[in-house]
Amino acid sequence: MMIAKLLSDLEAGRVTSRALVDQAEARIAAAGTASPFSTVELENARAQAEAVDAARAAGAALGPLAGVPLAHKDMFERQGARMGRGAHPSAAYVAENTAEVLSRLDGAGAVDLGRLQMSEFAMGPTGMNHHHGAPPNPVVPGAIIGGSSSGSGVAVAMGIVPAALGSDTGGSIRLPAACNGVVGIKPTPGRVPMSHTMPLSWTQDCVGPLAASVDCARRVLSVLTGGATRAETQETGPLRLGFDAGDFACDLSPDMAQVLDEVRKALVLAGHADRDLDLGWLGSLDEPANVIAMGEAATVHADRLRAHADSYGDQVRTRLVQGAAISAQAYLRARQIRDIAQGKIAEVFRDVDVIVLPMLPDVPPQIDALARLEGASLAGMISAMTRFARPASVLGLPAISLPVAWTDRGPLSLQLVGAPSSEDVLADLARTLETASLRVPEPA
Repeated sequence: MMIAKLLSDLEAGRVTSRALVDQAEARIAAAGTASPFSTVELENARAQAEAVDAARAAGAALGPLAGVPLAHKDMFERQGARMGRGAHPSAAYVAENTAEVLSRLDGAGAVDLGRLQMSEFAMGPTGMNHHHGAPPNPVVPGAIIGGSSSGSGVAVAMGIVPAALGSDTGGSIRLPAACNGVVGIKPTPGRVPMSHTMPLSWTQDCVGPLAASVDCARRVLSVLTGGATRAETQETGPLRLGFDAGDFACDLSPDMAQVLDEVRKALVLAGHADRDLDLGWLGSLDEPANVIAMGEAATVHADRLRAHADSYGDQVRTRLVQGAAISAQAYLRARQIRDIAQGKIAEVFRDVDVIVLPMLPDVPPQIDALARLEGASLAGMISAMTRFARPASVLGLPAISLPVAWTDRGPLSLQLVGAPSSEDVLADLARTLETASLRVPEPA
């Protein structure tokens, strides 16, 4: 399901927005317990769709997403609607305001189908939820769906919507995008408004789209940024592309290593320049990023955690309690390290335009494989999943995750990382990769 095709069909009268809502309703019902929705808001969606259909029939001016059905992670307030945040039912509340991102999508004519499942309070890279479980991965049987924007990735991969909003603090858009074989864009902090959106770590939180294609993602992103980013692709001139030659992009599966090499060759053949970088130092940012994120999250949850500790899942409660124990000195030192690292990455971007990294070390891991681990082994697996996502978050950089090849075990996704406010450059390059039709080479 692509936004451009939906808009074409709507304009030509081959379908109505109300019919698209009815089709989505049927898909959601057919999914049953595998549905990624926490709340389906059909009454509101039908009203929006019928208003767009009437405006289109009257020849009125329409927004760039007029009649397109979308859905969103359950952490964006809509006045009068219940927001659950993936948490215990006692944490849900009826919103008094509407998030600016939803208002912008409303203004663009998009139709909101409802709230999507998520990790509890947006904490959890696997997508599993202590209170509500998780829908199955629609493209890789038995694999995790990624988090915390878990329902957003699943809803797009299932074809229920062409795009959905998620949030990204340490990979929460990019990880579910990679696990479900879709595109995810984490913008530069500040590019998309955060008003009336659930906070986690206020210095790292970002809102962005998960989508069926680069084109779908950037159409939604352009609305979210108020036109500060382009909705359409342009041909890129030769770019300077950086690839890690140190020990950061290491411990990759043979398939991922092969795909990364194939991508590099394909981009050089397309006229881009490749450069080796020693990015090993990025691995040292994991702990400062965690200290900042958990210190801020513990502050956000301090009052509720004190009063309702038993309503949190065990893992989330443990992480928040640990966050509350972080000293002011440790938090400020972590921010100092981030400041130094931001200066260092600015120097890197004087030599390259885009850094190309894996998104995951391999295809998404199986749930059973994680379930068999505990203690340090489980922590190691989680760390391996998130290690390539963390740097862009803590350094405040835009990044795009997209699948570049498919194996019989699942999708292999890469990550394009750029300097602040370089979303258009990243999306243009991502579109080039999206159309490259790369395949994993056969073993020798």
